[in-house]
Amino acid sequence: MTTSTNTFTSSKTWMWQGFPICYQSQGSNGPAVVLVHGFGASWWHWRKNIPVLAENCRVFAIDLIGFGASAKPQPGEKFAYTLENWGQQLADFCREVVGGPAYLVGNSIGCIVVMQAAVSNPDIALGVALLNCSLRLLHDRKRATLPWSRRFGAPILQRILSINPVGNFFFNQVAKPKTVRKILLQAYANAEIVTDELVDILTAPAKDPGAVAVFLAFTAYSTGPLPEDLLPLLSCPAIILWGTADPWEPISLGRELANYPQVLKFIPLEGVGHCPQDEAPELVNPILQDWIWEMENRG
Repeated sequence: MTTSTNTFTSSKTWMWQGFPICYQSQGSNGPAVVLVHGFGASWWHWRKNIPVLAENCRVFAIDLIGFGASAKPQPGEKFAYTLENWGQQLADFCREVVGGPAYLVGNSIGCIVVMQAAVSNPDIALGVALLNCSLRLLHDRKRATLPWSRRFGAPILQRILSINPVGNFFFNQVAKPKTVRKILLQAYANAEIVTDELVDILTAPAKDPGAVAVFLAFTAYSTGPLPEDLLPLLSCPAIILWGTADPWEPISLGRELANYPQVLKFIPLEGVGHCPQDEAPELVNPILQDWIWEMENRG
């Protein structure tokens, strides 16, 4: 399944706390839906979902500050890259751009962002859909459960990357198209989906000034909320979709999130990797459409 970039109009800009934020929108009728990407991605990661959802909804897809075509201010000086701040960005976006509450849909770390926004600002969330939610396994509170190599290796790597020349060199290696393709071939179960277009989408923002600093700031971020902190605090319903072939966020651990009463459904997507919205939109889009329709009829 391919999607022409001609489907989209020029992206739009919203000013937030003095910073330009990029977003895309489609659809003029129906409930609002806001799509939130994962780490290192952008609104383009939803290019296969936006036109379909826009048939019956007003759809918005935002670039979180630090990613995509949004501003990338220097960490610590003008902005702190935390999940709480990204959650507030999303909540303010709903109020100022969307114009009211919305269904919030996230992938990976974007799932934590949508939950944080919904918990801190319950008036802006009609429901949340979590696609392969980041389990934040390198979080300080979870590290003790990891194998010793990862338990001790991650902090050492974080300290090494905090040395500017080393961090810059590492980022420049990781951001190369060849390396990005290898990473995507791990994350996606279907190698045919890892196209030149997808690699370009993920590598283009890496050339922006400030991209290296944002990357290194997030790799050093081992605090903040966990999904199990936020789920029980949600005042709106949630559904969870999970690609069973995700090598980074094991579905066996993901299933534990379904034990919270806020979770109405846990839907495994057989043979799909970490980014179901892009790898299997033919599965994800109908599920999201049906969920929104059910929620709207429920009132």
